[in-house]
Parts: sequence; C-alpha cells; structure tokens
Amino acid sequence: MVENVHGLGFLGVRLEDAARFTAVVSLYRDVLGLVPFRHEPNRLAWFRLGDGTELHVYGPEDEDHVAFGDSPCVGLVVDDVEATRGALEGVGVEFLWPTQQEAGRAWAHYRGPDGNVYELIGPAPAEATAG
Repeated sequence: MVENVHGLGFLGVRLEDAARFTAVVSLYRDVLGLVPFRHEPNRLAWFRLGDGTELHVYGPEDEDHVAFGDSPCVGLVVDDVEATRGALEGVGVEFLWPTQQEAGRAWAHYRGPDGNVYELIGPAPAEATAG
C-alpha cells in the first residue's frame, strides 16, 4: 500500500468550445483575481493558487490533453511518482504516457477505474535533476 499522498496539487480541464474556454478563463482571471502565469488564447491558461496548486484550463487549440475528455483532471501530490506509479500499475491501472519531468518536478497521468484521467505529481528523481 502506498501511503504518500499529501494533497491535491493540480486541477486541469479541457474545453472544446472556444466561448466556454474564454468564459472560464475570464471567471478565474477577472472575477476571482487569479493571474495567469502562462496564457495562449484558445489553447491554454495556467493559474497558480496561493498554496501552490496549479489550475490549468485547456482550450480547443490544445491537442495534448484531449484524453481529459469532459471531466476535470485532478493531480495528487506524492513523495515518489515512480514508486506510486508502480503500485498502481501493479493492480492494473492504465497510465496514458511515460512519466514526464521538468524543472525538478515529475508527473504521470492515469485513467482511474471510473474512466476519468488523474495525475500523480511529485519531485523529479534526484538523478534526473542532478547536473
């Protein structure tokens, strides 16, 4: 049993309709006061909440997150992405892509038993981030 899930670190949603994408981005930016740290019209808007959680909105021009479907993707913060991935794969959970790494972080997307896409997020392995 893996006992290293610390919280939610990511929420992503993909919207196929440009008007809905624009409305959601406007809601987060103009009403809730979140400042996007990355924004590409009709493709993506990334926001960071006060606790560090990232909120990503993907639009119709984004092709990398089509697997999210119509449901939000929630990311679970773990100590070791690869160990947690191994435990999940050991019980038959399907991972959609190889584990990705950038800027000291690692993440991996999987399809839960409910059919929705989820994500594991954690620090990149030390050997991958070293010099």
